[in-house]
Amino acid sequence: MKPLNGAVAVVAGATRGAGRGIATMLGEAGATVYCTGRSVAGRLASGAGRPETIEETAEQVTRLGGAGVWVRVDHAVEAEVEALFERVSAEQGRLDVLVNDIWGGDTLTEWGTPFWELSMEKGRAMLERAVLTHVVTSRHGAPLMVERGRGLVVEVTDGDFLGYRGNLFYDLAKTAAIRLAYDMAWDLKGRGVTALTVTPGFLRSEAVLDHFGVTEANWRDAVRKDAHFAHSESPAYVGRAVAALAADPDVAAKAGRVWASWTLAREYGFRDLDGRQPHWGRHIHRAAADILSRGEPPNEDERMVLRYHRGHIDLDPGKADTARRIDEVLEPHD
Repeated sequence: MKPLNGAVAVVAGATRGAGRGIATMLGEAGATVYCTGRSVAGRLASGAGRPETIEETAEQVTRLGGAGVWVRVDHAVEAEVEALFERVSAEQGRLDVLVNDIWGGDTLTEWGTPFWELSMEKGRAMLERAVLTHVVTSRHGAPLMVERGRGLVVEVTDGDFLGYRGNLFYDLAKTAAIRLAYDMAWDLKGRGVTALTVTPGFLRSEAVLDHFGVTEANWRDAVRKDAHFAHSESPAYVGRAVAALAADPDVAAKAGRVWASWTLAREYGFRDLDGRQPHWGRHIHRAAADILSRGEPPNEDERMVLRYHRGHIDLDPGKADTARRIDEVLEPHD
């Protein structure tokens, strides 16, 4: 018996990346999964620059043992979102899991640019795509769960921390996902519905695999180009994290907080597709500690690691000494 047999899920933003991984792994666990997004065959989302479609995701859900249903939805259009949940209610009479993974911000992120030089047009578009769409989707999806007194709302973000992520609008969007789950958890308290946030680590999305010129079958070949890639994870890893949360009768204890794929893997015992349990948080911590211990001027890659780790620990008073050391090392290069 699959743990999510009979369960109904909506994965908003299921076209590719973490959204596809979550949808397919919910299917692997036996769920019926409504896969939504804007890219369908013959009508790809403008600006995405990617070939993946929600039909493909739905087919994979079914192939893995679930029931995949694709629905083209622009989650920025409230009427389309409302119609989606009316259809789910009419066809299934229930909703057990809602996942918000709508993004569309990769081409809008201006890395290395101070906030006063950022494009307001791109920033506004990112917040509309990656924050307001989540609010609209939860606004119309949550009532189906509140009515039954049970369910799980999952926000997807990047990083299990509240420090800086290197770009103002990107950081606002990813931190907002964490805050949305926290806020929703308060409103849902006592109603049997849990809201929380999950994050993958170094994700081997379709775009990342293409960037390195590899596929999921031979991804290790790219470790020669980037040693950190050895600690990456497939989208299925965070997908199995969400499936495990959805099957956990005590998931309410996790409400309002952000949970990393690597943390949940050790709690629930699931593994990535290749049998590994990558731990991105531990890897970055160790990599930064090694760079600092050598006492040598860091190269470009090492500075990137230190900046990432510095943002991670910025609001952790217990890591203040490490933060100061990183600042001292980076100062000549900033």
